[in-house]
Amino acid sequence: MRRAMPPTMDAGRRGFGLRLTGGLVAALGLGTGALAGLGGCAATPPAEGRLAVEESLLLPDVAPEAVWSVIGDFGALDWHPVVARTVVHLAPPTQAGAQREITTRDGAVLVEALDGRDVDAHLLRYHIVRSPLPVSGYHARLQVLAVGRGSRVVWSSRFDRDPQAAGVDDAQARAVIAGIYRAGFDGLKARFGA
Repeated sequence: MRRAMPPTMDAGRRGFGLRLTGGLVAALGLGTGALAGLGGCAATPPAEGRLAVEESLLLPDVAPEAVWSVIGDFGALDWHPVVARTVVHLAPPTQAGAQREITTRDGAVLVEALDGRDVDAHLLRYHIVRSPLPVSGYHARLQVLAVGRGSRVVWSSRFDRDPQAAGVDDAQARAVIAGIYRAGFDGLKARFGA
């Protein structure tokens, strides 16, 4: 289904940053002022940033196909506890170019675009189009690897700290992204009873 992005995506982005980062900052245990004043940023693909984050989760008793059936759908983030709703625009969620509009439980909105989906390798590649996060040029990979009879989920990204994110240093930008990944892994552990 082809649908234009709602015009409200650009309106009030400053508020999105405060709502999103407030929830994430609390989840990460950072002070509430650590990321104050963030606005939205736009990623410009395909440049890759100089900062990197990689987190992984071992699910020793869950087959890769079972994990992929949950995380391999670019349009379904119901496994991530921070996500309230995901809507796919521009293309089917299996096709490069699809965009997902993610609304978090605290009301923030992010837009991400699918760069590639490899079913055989259990791999999604995507980038941020627009978000209130303190990063720019964000490109990520989410992959499920076989480990014995189980799985290892690897979520990695490269990005730059958004220069408009006043008061946020590289370590804080990395901590925000790592916190998002860890929260997602908590959701996967809950989903699979791990």
